[in-house]
Amino acid sequence: MLIPFQDLLADAQAGGYAVGYFDAWDVYSLEAVLEAAESENAPVLLGFGGVMMEPLWFDRGGLERLGALGLAAAQTASVPVAFILNEVLTFAQIVRGIRAGFNVVMLDTSDLPYSENVHLTRQVVQVAHAVGVGVEAEVGALPDASGEMGGGAGRLTEPEEAARFVSETGVDALAVSIGNVHTLTDGKAVIDLERLVAIHEAVSVPLVIHGGTGFPEEAVPQVIPLGVVKFNFGSVLKQSFLDGLRGAISALPPQAGFHQVMGSRKESDVLQQGKLRVREEVARRIRLMRPNISSS
Repeated sequence: MLIPFQDLLADAQAGGYAVGYFDAWDVYSLEAVLEAAESENAPVLLGFGGVMMEPLWFDRGGLERLGALGLAAAQTASVPVAFILNEVLTFAQIVRGIRAGFNVVMLDTSDLPYSENVHLTRQVVQVAHAVGVGVEAEVGALPDASGEMGGGAGRLTEPEEAARFVSETGVDALAVSIGNVHTLTDGKAVIDLERLVAIHEAVSVPLVIHGGTGFPEEAVPQVIPLGVVKFNFGSVLKQSFLDGLRGAISALPPQAGFHQVMGSRKESDVLQQGKLRVREEVARRIRLMRPNISSS
């Protein structure tokens, strides 16, 4: 069932757990995320991001096609779901996302000076809240381990600046930079827990960790009591899908039946093998974020 973003986070905060946004890119990955959440009887954020999408495709109807796909999945889910358009690059894409049915939006402002971030985010909040759509924003900037997201060395979130930003914009959730790293698949990030404590004391809204792939798993239960109610995962999902796909393709016989190995949803479907890997990883990450909750 599709529920407001604010309600999803409030329930997590009250229950002492965090929810995951697991970045999808097609119907297989989207189904993998939802099936994993339903198998764990856990709330989840479905959605798509804009940063890694081919800009022309995304702006020539791609955003709306993804919106229709995700909205259908969210509305038929058996667990509580919010539907996020994550880190898009323009205000126009935010407006299109709201019209397409996303009930959470986030503009990528990581490269902008503070004043521009406030100005644009305030505009997003104004149009989104007018129609009941939640808004996530970011103060500080994550370093990028791969270079694919165009980021530099990053900038840690300053608690006082974060508090001022929330007050000046009215956002519903704040993504923070405390040592977490985008696209980190080799090794683990070094997290500044003291900084997170200070941010939590200064900021009234729920906190979000991007760069979940490289976030140290042992630190997950430590940061949840410090205001973190949402983690973002992307790189590990595509890595898992690709691993499953490679294994399935390498095992194909020389004369494989095209209709059986491509798009059939049967065990022989090579894309289904990628989906299964993603589903397993999503379920595992959900359990990490719900350390005191049984899935039964």
